[in-house]
Amino acid sequence: MEAENRRSFVKRAGAGMLAAGGFVNLNPSAMGANEKVVLALIGGRNQGRGVALRAIKQGAEFKTFCDIDDAILAKVGNDIGEAQKKKPAFVKDFRRVLEDKEIDGVIIAPPDHWHARATILACQAGKDVYIEKPLSQTIHEGHQMREAARKYNRVVQVGTQRRSGEHFRSAVEYVASGKLGKVCMIKAWIHQVRPTIGRPADGTPPPGADYDMWLGPAPKRPFNPMRFHYNWRFFWDYGNSELGNQGVHVLDVAIWAIQKMRGMDKCLPTRISSTGGIFWLDDAKEVPDTQIVNYQYSDLLLSFELRSFAFDYTLHQGEPSRDRTDFYTAFYGSDATLVLTGDGWKVSAKNGELGPTARAGGGSHEGNFIECVKSRQRPNSDVEIGRLSTTLCHLGNISYKLGRDVQFDPATETFGNDKEANRLLTKEYRAPYTLPNV
Repeated sequence: MEAENRRSFVKRAGAGMLAAGGFVNLNPSAMGANEKVVLALIGGRNQGRGVALRAIKQGAEFKTFCDIDDAILAKVGNDIGEAQKKKPAFVKDFRRVLEDKEIDGVIIAPPDHWHARATILACQAGKDVYIEKPLSQTIHEGHQMREAARKYNRVVQVGTQRRSGEHFRSAVEYVASGKLGKVCMIKAWIHQVRPTIGRPADGTPPPGADYDMWLGPAPKRPFNPMRFHYNWRFFWDYGNSELGNQGVHVLDVAIWAIQKMRGMDKCLPTRISSTGGIFWLDDAKEVPDTQIVNYQYSDLLLSFELRSFAFDYTLHQGEPSRDRTDFYTAFYGSDATLVLTGDGWKVSAKNGELGPTARAGGGSHEGNFIECVKSRQRPNSDVEIGRLSTTLCHLGNISYKLGRDVQFDPATETFGNDKEANRLLTKEYRAPYTLPNV
């Protein structure tokens, strides 16, 4: 039976049995193990391109590629066509993607300010979603995205891909096993060198780029090349600062271990203190290039550090200079310490002896998503998992914007009577790009 015919048959059969009052033991959206998962890519200039190419290696097929820029449609569309030996269709309005019944799921990778609207509408259209990190731009958006995924029974995988890495999983399990003793502190940090974005004058959008659609929910502003492709992440209108851009990866691993040790319902902090600023380059960016955020729990301190002006050469003594971003998460216990990177992890005991080690290897985040589209299981970085990690980023940014500590209630996910902080739980949206009702 053709894949599309089988999908239609299963959905019709399931709907018919439900109408007759019978019990259906087969999810109407379930697919056969050998069926091809048909996807669309929404936003492909940077991370979306990489996710799409890796998904193709895992067996997915892209029917459609959507982007607001003709130049990106041509370039990345050609890359996708070469990878799957079949060129995708091009569209510039993502609503056309959501109307296509042959598309099983979408990879959503535009700037952060588009994540919530696109994800909610995709869930309502019956599409499974791979949404790039960070999940949302506000805590309220995260709630709505989770509710949409649950209400419409959608698979939603957040692009915090360390959740699918085998050595990250084994490190978290080792920490949760108690072999480090009582873990009282976790540190997460990223060190990199960001070049200046300068202070260019406003100009006109590139030919073939739909700038108004790109702005979407964000405030209407004159076009500026440094607020557009890639560099949008350095402005509050569109991004979540480096804390949400890169920091979410190391914070996700930290909260993963906290979830293992304390439970999913006790993994958010109660007091957040963020300090920092733009200390490196005097240019047009708005977000800090140097930052420290402390997250306090009842018996644990989680600390995040950002340094955008130097690599951590002291950690690579004896090695050739490596001009790359360094991502670290370290777990400090009463008996030993575990340091985790993208290359692996190692344990050092308090007596100086080296404990267990592990090297990186195994796991595909895109592959996990594709398998869950077929099986209807929740993926490794399910929307609620990604929401909680992203919430840490929002908390740090709220404290930074206010210039003071904030007290957070994990039960209500509000700041109690702190009206100033509570106003930052959500944001305003430019019409007609408002947040859909769920």
